Order: sequence, then structure tokens, then C-alpha cells
Amino acid sequence: MKKIRFYFILLFLVVILAGCAETNILDRVGLTTLVGYDVGTEERMATTAVIREVNPEFQSNVEVITTENETSKGNRMKANRKLSKKITVGQMRVVLFGEELANKDLQFYIDSLLENASVSNSLYMAVVEGETAPLLQHEYKNIDDIGQHIYRLIEQNIKQEYMISSTLHEIAHDFYMVGKDFSMPIISRDGEFIELTGLALFSNGKMVSKLSAKDSFYVKLVRDNFNSGIFETIIKKADIPPNLLKNGASEMPVAFDAIRSKRKLVLVDPKTPEFNLQLKIKARLLEIYPDVNLGDPKVIEELEDAISKNLSTELSRVIAHGQNVQSDIFGFGEKYRSSVRHSELTKEKWHEMYKNMKVNVKVEFEILRNGVFE
Repeated sequence: MKKIRFYFILLFLVVILAGCAETNILDRVGLTTLVGYDVGTEERMATTAVIREVNPEFQSNVEVITTENETSKGNRMKANRKLSKKITVGQMRVVLFGEELANKDLQFYIDSLLENASVSNSLYMAVVEGETAPLLQHEYKNIDDIGQHIYRLIEQNIKQEYMISSTLHEIAHDFYMVGKDFSMPIISRDGEFIELTGLALFSNGKMVSKLSAKDSFYVKLVRDNFNSGIFETIIKKADIPPNLLKNGASEMPVAFDAIRSKRKLVLVDPKTPEFNLQLKIKARLLEIYPDVNLGDPKVIEELEDAISKNLSTELSRVIAHGQNVQSDIFGFGEKYRSSVRHSELTKEKWHEMYKNMKVNVKVEFEILRNGVFE
């Protein structure tokens, strides 16, 4: 009994002392929350760090420091000489890459982050239109902490499934996986706001193209099952039954939410290669223009067919774009490799096959009654 009491008291003291030590450390360090990388002068590395300093009263001050050096560690040393507190990276939540740098090759940066034990694998990665430094250095009227703001911007859009996830772990997995390429959100500054404007497509570590933010919905439908969110699409006249068009309208905007999708991808011919992609989507209709009689089962069926055709066309367009730039962000190569025994697939071999790949897209769209969801 005395031994148990002794160990309990010892454990209690360790916890108390550890808590006190953490408070003292927090007062003496600068917490790096975000880092942006650009191409510097004479091909050097330009780094812009967002650093939060916390004083003993737990009031924080945010510093944005840009430095240039041959290495990221050299840039940290330069930044340290400008601050009164030691810079740490344990709280880093976002890494940004300027567009010019992303067009070169990001393998070095991915490897460096993976090798740093202080860096979390759950940090988000994104590309900035233009350079990262001007975006981070701008004095925003309504943004006090630019690092936290960008982190929350990316996080909430990923959680609501408006944008695909791009953590360090996911990026590294896709980069080193044979038969798959990675992608990242694109952000830019619009006056006093920062917004997600698109999706960057990569091939062998280099950014090769962009898709619109809207197209990230189609990318996610191909890659994963969809669980929630709101989406808007415009059905073209060719896909709409004449009786649904009114007042001479040439198209029909449709918005729906509470999306659920089930995806089935099957390799049907390894030689071409050829895949069948089947998607079953259930959603609740929010808005449609011009208005239609949603109480008529025949109208509902015709509308479901029109949306199915529209989604099939858009999905085929996005997949074809990925093929044109040789960026398999969808993971067709991963499916091929797991389906074909002894394929001896390499990145180079798959990119060559990927150009001629055929995908048969079939979408079954079901409109759920308002307020009802399974």
C-alpha cells in the first residue's frame, strides 16, 4: 500500500513539474504556424515564415519574416537572428509553395518535411497563385493571424468536402505510390480575402496543370465516396427534356446538398487499359431554375436522367484533362497495379499507358424527397 502511494505521489509531481516546464518554454519560443517557399534570387530558396510569439500574459504577437538562403535550415538561422525568441516548427500547420517553385519539383521539400521529426504529418500543403511572400506579408484588415486563418480556411473546406485533402502524409503517399500522382489546393489573394481558387495537378513531383475549385468535386467523386456537402451544376440544353425547359431557357442551373455517393471501379481490360467507373449518387435538391413540378414522379425521373448525363460528361472531361497532362490524381494506376498480377508497373510505364486509358463512366443519380435522407 505504501509503495502504491509513493508511486502515485511521484507521478503527480512529475505531471505538475511537466506542466510548469511547458509554460516556461512557451514564453521563450516563437511558434512557426505556416511556412511559404518561393524561388529566390540566383536560384536560392526564399522562405516566408509566420511566427506567433506568446508573452507571459498569454497575449500573442504574429511576425511574418522572409529570408533567402541555400537551405531551409539556413533560412531558419537568419530568421532567428531577427527575433528575441528561438523559432520552433512543432506547431507548423500549413506549408505553401509559390507557383514557380511548384512548376520545378517539390520532391526535395516533401523529403525534408518527412525527415524532420518535429513536423507533423497532418499539416496541410497548398500552392499559391504567384508567390507566397506577397500573400503572407499583406496587412489584412480583418485577419490578425494569417497562419491560423489559412489553416482554418483549408481545414473547413476539406471537412465540408468542398476541396480534397492534402496533408503531408497523403501527399507523400501519392508521390511514392506507383500508379498515382498527388494534387494540392490552390489559394490566392482577392483584395482583403484569401480564397481557394482551384486544384493543382502534379506529375513526378512537378505541377503540370490546374483545375477549377468546382472541378475538385468531380475529382473527389472519382477518388472516394462522397459523404456530404453542397454542389451546383449547370445542365446543358442537349441533356434536358424539352418539357422541362420554360421561357426559352437554354440551360438549367441545379444545386443539391446532403450528397452521398458510392463508387465502384473495375478494370475490364488490362491491355488498353479500360475501366468501368460506376457511381450511385443520392442528394437532396435545393434549387433549380426554371422551376419544375417536383411532385410529378415522371418529372423527377427525367430530371434524374438529365443530371446523370451531366455528371457523366463532366467526370469524363476531368479524367480526360488528367490524361492530357499525364497526371493520375485519381489513382487508376493504383487500381491497375492491384488488379494485374506481376504487372511490374513503374511510374514511367504507367504514365505511358495512362495516356491511352479508356474509362466508361456511368452515373445513377437519385433525388431524395425534401427533408428525407437515408
